Amino acid sequence: MTVNVSDYLREAAVRDPDGVALVENRADRRQLTWKQFDEAADAVARGLSGRGLRAGQRVALVMANRIDLPIAYYGILRGGMVAVPINPRSTTGEIGRMLADSLSKVVLCDEAGVAQVREAVTQEIAVIVDGTEAQGDETSFSSFLADATGTDPAAPPDPEALAVVLYTSGTSGKPRGAMLSHRALIANIEQVAALEPPAVTPEDVCLGLLPMFHIYGLNCVLGQAVKQGASVVLVDGFDPGGLLDQIKAEGVTNLPLAPPVVAAWAGRDDLRDKLAGVNLILSGASTLDPELADSFFSSSGKHIEQGYGLTETAPVIAVTMGARRAEDGGPRGGSVGRPLPGIDVRIVEASGEDASPGDPAEIWVSGDNLFNGYWPDGIDGPREDGWYPTGDVGYLDEAGDLTLVDRLRELVIVSGFNVYPFEVEDVISEVNGVAQVAVVGLPDEETGEAVVAFVVAESGAGDEALLRESVEAHCRTRLARFKQPRRIVVVKGLPQSATGKVAKGRLRALARSETLGLETLGTQKQ
Repeated sequence: MTVNVSDYLREAAVRDPDGVALVENRADRRQLTWKQFDEAADAVARGLSGRGLRAGQRVALVMANRIDLPIAYYGILRGGMVAVPINPRSTTGEIGRMLADSLSKVVLCDEAGVAQVREAVTQEIAVIVDGTEAQGDETSFSSFLADATGTDPAAPPDPEALAVVLYTSGTSGKPRGAMLSHRALIANIEQVAALEPPAVTPEDVCLGLLPMFHIYGLNCVLGQAVKQGASVVLVDGFDPGGLLDQIKAEGVTNLPLAPPVVAAWAGRDDLRDKLAGVNLILSGASTLDPELADSFFSSSGKHIEQGYGLTETAPVIAVTMGARRAEDGGPRGGSVGRPLPGIDVRIVEASGEDASPGDPAEIWVSGDNLFNGYWPDGIDGPREDGWYPTGDVGYLDEAGDLTLVDRLRELVIVSGFNVYPFEVEDVISEVNGVAQVAVVGLPDEETGEAVVAFVVAESGAGDEALLRESVEAHCRTRLARFKQPRRIVVVKGLPQSATGKVAKGRLRALARSETLGLETLGTQKQ
């Protein structure tokens, strides 16, 4: 029985010691076999133990997608410590807050985040640097591994032991550390592995583009590949044309993506040729627009499967594989599929009663893949009855397929009436000249909240005032009065998270500021 996530790596090393495990798609094209990967993880565990770290203590990873990140991650878990993955492109203040909040004893970083780490760390935190020269009291990752001698530490065989603290906005809008146990991570790996047809096979070569400081890249891509013994080509940074060339050259067969990548590739003349050897494309992290999926299929001849999940669920809840298909054989537009084996989903009204099929309400989930609440005391975790209210709004149809509607915390309540931003966004996106749109709610003295729409104009769309007038006129004909935007702001671009979601929290914060802060987004006030 698997009790520690690193057990999967040991099993892969025994099963296929000389098989290629990791490929680092940089100039020198470094690669590791499963045996080398496993031995390096042992060295990390020994090195951390030799520095006096004990089971349960936190080790931060401020690293881009490179071979040493998986080595460090599995070594931390093998030693019984807790990994704290952090975006290496976070600001100094953000990194400092996460290091302090997690009480990390050691931080491993590479050139992508070393400057911010050096400014953020205190004397109590040991710094190990990779891919750049160590300074002062720092240790290079290569010497850290070389000096790691002695007996391999044995992690306590406890599946409930904490494995990862991943910082996420959760339901509060402020970064909080979601606590994921070995049990939760292993459960979701096994739940995905139970899919038929399988999402990943031992013969696959998987693209490791999604950042591994995010749960999608960490457990859904890396974790599943290690479980199956599939190779992973690690990529840091996105060059649309260059990456397609790499996919073809490396023989990549399995493409986990986020919608911004799909958008960058859709419509390319070379897409069908470059993706000819790909067997599965899976999009997650945010909702994939059905029209974009259709455009991608027209360009590539490949359907895109969709998944839905949360950091707090390790992450996958539902996937279109195995769900009902559209007439052309692809996933049905708008659906995120059916819950994985071992995961139950309810659609729950504010009263606590289950909604009728087709009626939107809050999505609740239960399963062994649920987190243990937020660091450090487990607050706001699953309820005593095992159900976790996700804060997402969706509905189940008669066949059990799930469709997402919105975030509960993004719901706008105008004069007591519910306004789902997606409804307004869908209407505004119909207007000629609109490239993107995001809708948020802001406090209003008269109505409680008011709808505010941020609109990105298409290139060559013309006068911004005319575009706003067109949006207003269209909304008057298509939306009830209380759903119509009180304010329409034309912007040059929308802020996004690392996985391509529109950062609506930033939009609300900017819009609430005294000057609306719109100049930073290149906007003009109405």
